[in-house]
Amino acid sequence: MLKKMLAILSSTLLVLTVAACGGPSSPAAGTGGEASGGGGGAEQKFQTIATGGSSGPYYTIGGAMSKIYKEKLGYNASVQSTGASVENINLLKTKKADLAFVMSDVTSFAYEGQENFKDSGAIKELRAMAGLYLNYVQVVTLKDRNIKSITDLKGKRVGVGAPNSGVEVNARMVLAGHGITYNDIKADYLSYAEAIEQLKNNAIDAAFVTSGLPNSTVIDLMTTKDVEIVPIKKEDVDKMAEKFPFFVSTEIPAGLYKNDQPIQTAAIRNIMLVRSDFSDEQVYKLTKTFFENIDALKEAHSAAKDIDVKEAGKNLVVPLHPGAEKYYKEAGALN
Repeated sequence: MLKKMLAILSSTLLVLTVAACGGPSSPAAGTGGEASGGGGGAEQKFQTIATGGSSGPYYTIGGAMSKIYKEKLGYNASVQSTGASVENINLLKTKKADLAFVMSDVTSFAYEGQENFKDSGAIKELRAMAGLYLNYVQVVTLKDRNIKSITDLKGKRVGVGAPNSGVEVNARMVLAGHGITYNDIKADYLSYAEAIEQLKNNAIDAAFVTSGLPNSTVIDLMTTKDVEIVPIKKEDVDKMAEKFPFFVSTEIPAGLYKNDQPIQTAAIRNIMLVRSDFSDEQVYKLTKTFFENIDALKEAHSAAKDIDVKEAGKNLVVPLHPGAEKYYKEAGALN
């Protein structure tokens, strides 16, 4: 009888211990832990937000997001500086990041298995949390280089963006839209900060800086150099949009970079992606908290001022996560 009672007690303790530890199916602590998809499942308290270079808007806005998620949801949220879009998608795919800033062009290519993702194949599990602000193509040069158009970049040394960045993917498309390939220029794979430093040192002639407005590195360059932004004409943007519909024609406002007149250029929308295996309830909370604290994000960087909840769930190049969709419907932003 005593042996039987001890056996029952031992089994009960084992069950309680496994339950307390979360069992073998519980999320792993930290980035990369599994979280349940669908309507229910465990909530992951550890959140890594993949951004971009530390001098760009992604990083600044991401830092504000991590603070909000810590204060409002009690998450252990952190920001990861990365090479941006391409790298961020791969981090999401391997569950080494939980949310990620990505440009629409790179997101579209990843979803369809094109360009940088031809070899690895289509990533159909990509899900959007929100459409964000526009990234403006800012082709930065110095006035003494006499570069007045994209075609003038032929034969020049050009910073085309960091390897595996949305800027670099974008640079190739813009150049191709003007009949130019990397064979026609001297391409340097440089981040924002590196490219601006090289312009300061007169080591390159121009640089692609595709980001929200204004870009702090361009402002910094203006303190020591006479800067010029190379225009991209509306008709050229419209031509590029026939093949790549995520391109839109827009203008860099007058006075932003000491320019007397607005500067025509191309722009691409940014997207906030979220892990597809996160539960609907958790993504609903992430989305709701994001928009309920949008003023703090706008204070962090002026690029965020263009984030609009009424448009954030529309015209996206990948499907919305059901949790985000639930929030937009609740907010009256989707039918």
